[in-house]
Amino acid sequence: MNRPLVVIFAAIVLDAVGIGLIFPILPSLLRSVTHVDDVAPYIGLTIALYAAMQFLFAPVLGALSDRLGRRPVLLISLAGAAVNYLFLAFASNLWMLLLGRAIAGLTSANTSVAAAYITDISPEDKRARRFGLLNAMFGIGFIVGPVLGGALGDHGLRLPFIAAAVLNACNLLLAFVLLPESRTPTRAPIDRAALNPLRPLRWVFSAKGLLPITLIFFAFSAAGEVYGTCWALWGNDTFQWNGLWIGLSLGAFGICQTLAQAFLPGPAVKLLGERTTVLTGIASASVALLLMAFATQSWMIFAIMPLIALGGIGAPTLQALATRQVDAHEQGQFQGVLTSAVSLASIVCPLAFSSFYFVVREQWTGAIWLLPVVVYAVTVPLVMGLRFERPVVASAT
Repeated sequence: MNRPLVVIFAAIVLDAVGIGLIFPILPSLLRSVTHVDDVAPYIGLTIALYAAMQFLFAPVLGALSDRLGRRPVLLISLAGAAVNYLFLAFASNLWMLLLGRAIAGLTSANTSVAAAYITDISPEDKRARRFGLLNAMFGIGFIVGPVLGGALGDHGLRLPFIAAAVLNACNLLLAFVLLPESRTPTRAPIDRAALNPLRPLRWVFSAKGLLPITLIFFAFSAAGEVYGTCWALWGNDTFQWNGLWIGLSLGAFGICQTLAQAFLPGPAVKLLGERTTVLTGIASASVALLLMAFATQSWMIFAIMPLIALGGIGAPTLQALATRQVDAHEQGQFQGVLTSAVSLASIVCPLAFSSFYFVVREQWTGAIWLLPVVVYAVTVPLVMGLRFERPVVASAT
């Protein structure tokens, strides 16, 4: 693997670490800054705020990287992440914690730039595999993040943030030394209208063929949000898991997800074709969620995890398909749009899932896993209607 890919994948890992490390400690952390026992209303708010900043700034960073180059945008975001985690380590009240999570969401919007960088340096026949590796790197971060948060959080609620700050600082140094620019910057004046996060979404509505795949990305992300929002609450209520077990279970989930997305998308596409690969992923995830809904012992969840992970093979295939929808000079903009669609789902769904969970909590905690099954069912006709051959798409204006 070449050095630029190593740096890009490291940045994605650290983005995922930043998301995952807070899950095991979030209830205790919120209690420490609010001084109240019932912190349920704040959990969805904290997760949604992080995603809201991604939604606002992912298209901006993507468009800026098209004009100024990928490297400077990535370096700035990594530096911002390192400083922000130090800020979170010393946040003493709720508004400081929320501000820190907002800034963390802004810096993690570099996912769109990383995806555009991979597109720049990858021939079409390698994109599915490399996007699978990109998603696998997110899985690695989701292994490290919850386990790191759970283990260090037992010794101090702020220690996970200090560790994340150090890791981001190391990756910043690595990127500064090893990461070359992947495209020639235009150095043209930046169109202020392009900084409007809603403008790329208007482009999606105006460009034929882009809306269905964007909606599928939104739906896939919506279904995935249930894990980060409700896993800790459900695990504690159903199996009496403590913080360490929550971290370990999420880490095990990440291991299965990483292996599946690193090694299966390429062979699956060759064997089944793109459409069937996506549908297989949907079916696997839906069956696993139904089994989780009726699970009565914690070992069942670990047994189901490989099937949950198999559900992730559709996303890299869709992402590779998405790169064929626009020209090379628009990749940053379109990747920013897709990241915004993912982030938009991450704004709405934590609030919706946490609200639904507390409605059904006393009667049946497993009912929460039925909601993403419904979401996946809605995507099936959209996938069936996609054109998997290379279309001709008009340039954005």
